[in-house]
Amino acid sequence: MINFVLRRLGLALLVSLTVSFLSFMLIFLSGDPAVAIAGEGASMADIEAVRSQYGFDRPILVQYFAWLGQAVQGNFGNSYYFNLPVTDLVADRLSVTVKLGLCGMGFALITAIPLGVIAAMRPNSIVDRTALLFSVVGQAIPSFWFGLILIVVFAVQLRWLPASGTDSWKNFVMPTIVLGYYAMPAIMRLTRAGMLDVLNSDFIRTARAKGSSELRVMFKHGLRNAIIPVVSLAAVQMGFMLGGSIVVESIFALNGAGYLAWESIARNDLPTVQALILIFSMFYIVFTLIADVLNACLDPRMRSS
Repeated sequence: MINFVLRRLGLALLVSLTVSFLSFMLIFLSGDPAVAIAGEGASMADIEAVRSQYGFDRPILVQYFAWLGQAVQGNFGNSYYFNLPVTDLVADRLSVTVKLGLCGMGFALITAIPLGVIAAMRPNSIVDRTALLFSVVGQAIPSFWFGLILIVVFAVQLRWLPASGTDSWKNFVMPTIVLGYYAMPAIMRLTRAGMLDVLNSDFIRTARAKGSSELRVMFKHGLRNAIIPVVSLAAVQMGFMLGGSIVVESIFALNGAGYLAWESIARNDLPTVQALILIFSMFYIVFTLIADVLNACLDPRMRSS
């Protein structure tokens, strides 16, 4: 197990270095960053002064390793637009996005996994068809439209929940449902498919022949084996929720890191964009690593891969 974890850590480190280099190079894809910082109408002397001040006149690799050394220490420079340290700016916004992502994933898991198990227990029944219809609708409905419908019904008409802000837990109810409902269909269908495969296995028939209760067969023997691909999918979905919640944050006016990413891109705030891309990428890498370790604990055969 230790060797497996060390191999996965090494792979995660290599991926992290690759992502960090790509994140750094993004600053040059839109053109000369010195021109973007100096602004329109700047003279060549001003541009050269900016290039010298920010070190853009140095070789690319020298700039990259200097930036990486500062990033490892948590220093991403200052925001061009907000004129604040990027680390402080991101830290203030990231808590909202993390809270929203965790709530959304929790809602998706506690809803999708039981639905998948129940649908697998009664294949081709009304319950199964209803669960599949529920998942199809979840994938078909755009997040922005679903969010607006919830606001109209529960905030405007019924006045049960606030439409925006982050003042209390009530502000996160509708965003959690919108974000979690988008991830539910894939998790539910994968759970159902895994359970159907497992329930037709020999060890399930053996467990039933030994007199084990149906509940024990389903959850101890069946779900433990069927949940392995779901763990990997949940890790990917969690990374998406943290990095791709910009639409939900915009609809419900949640001042999180997703909305900050949109603001930074629109205002050409390159240091903030770099930091957010790197941080969101690290979320994907960390959650994928955690999923690999959990899967290895659930299925010892994966430790040799």
